[in-house]
Amino acid sequence: MGPCSGKLYIINVYSALMIEIDGSFLEGGGQIVRTSLALSAITQKPFHITSIRKNRSQPGLKNQHLFCVQAVQKLCNAKVEGDFIGSTEITFIPGPIEGKTISVDIQTAGSVALLLQAALPPAIFADRKVHLKIRGGTIGTHAAPYEYFENVLLPHLGKFADIKSKLVRRGYFPKGNGEVELFIKPKFTLKDDIVSFNNLRENGPKINLTEQHSLVSIKGISHTSSDLEKAEVAERQAKGARQILSSFNVPVSIRAEYSQALSTGSGITLWAIFSKDPNEIDENNPIRLGADALGERGKRAEAVGEEAASRLRDYINSKAPCDPHLADQILPFMALTSNSTIKTSEITNHARTNIYTIEKFLGKVFEVDEKEKIIRTA
Repeated sequence: MGPCSGKLYIINVYSALMIEIDGSFLEGGGQIVRTSLALSAITQKPFHITSIRKNRSQPGLKNQHLFCVQAVQKLCNAKVEGDFIGSTEITFIPGPIEGKTISVDIQTAGSVALLLQAALPPAIFADRKVHLKIRGGTIGTHAAPYEYFENVLLPHLGKFADIKSKLVRRGYFPKGNGEVELFIKPKFTLKDDIVSFNNLRENGPKINLTEQHSLVSIKGISHTSSDLEKAEVAERQAKGARQILSSFNVPVSIRAEYSQALSTGSGITLWAIFSKDPNEIDENNPIRLGADALGERGKRAEAVGEEAASRLRDYINSKAPCDPHLADQILPFMALTSNSTIKTSEITNHARTNIYTIEKFLGKVFEVDEKEKIIRTA
């Protein structure tokens, strides 16, 4: 649809039910749009968001945000207005979430992981299996790389659905063209009525991350485009990370990978694995911290590894079992269940913005202890 003036109400009967969201609140980025899309589909509540990315140098929807809208629209056959590049407001009226195959090509190096923040939550609660095929960037600035999504966030979501994720191809800035596939088999459905939603809140799986317990191992993937193989960039990134992480006296395994890509690029993602029982990891209740760094022209490969490792070291030393990025990304799933608790090393403005957006759809569900850095659901 093209631009239109005035408030964007598609069907007047919905205006009294429409959730109004300030897209410039606090952090004011695209996360407000992504979380709104996800929870609108799950709760079946329409929303109208204004001032999208108001304080950015280029306000309004960018390419990657527009494809988030379109992906969720396909999942729940939503009615949408304002879905065009540069739009500073959209209206979204969801329909029932349907299991299906959905293909999305972001057409740039826009983050696949960020798009999944909008599309994956509703897919987890579809009426049957969902197959997502997403093309775009698999690592980039201001976005979690695919490896973080797969190895830190995704293990927690097994409580809600059986999810298989596959990296088909890496995509670096600026051309992207990376590809990820997800196969999702829901364990819960919210298609029936409000009763099923309340049942999930009361009896659904809990997320409790309050202690690190024992550090068992550190793993990672250091990757680059194949044109950097001769310079051994992936190995050098891994070496820089190992030098810092060796002090933890646990196994450190960092795999070096090279792959064909349309653009030159590199990065490293690391994750620390903890367990209550150091001899046996509880896969159903994972405790993982993650950190990453992106290669840049003129930046030593060793420095890239050192940057990611230093960040992970700080998260480990904080004694919190939840890094700031996981805290932000796991909030929507926490909000769907009562009596969930996380302790994080930092409560960021990104997380506070996400809480604002979530509570627009679900009411007051969070209790935040800023001093202890604890977030709970009532």
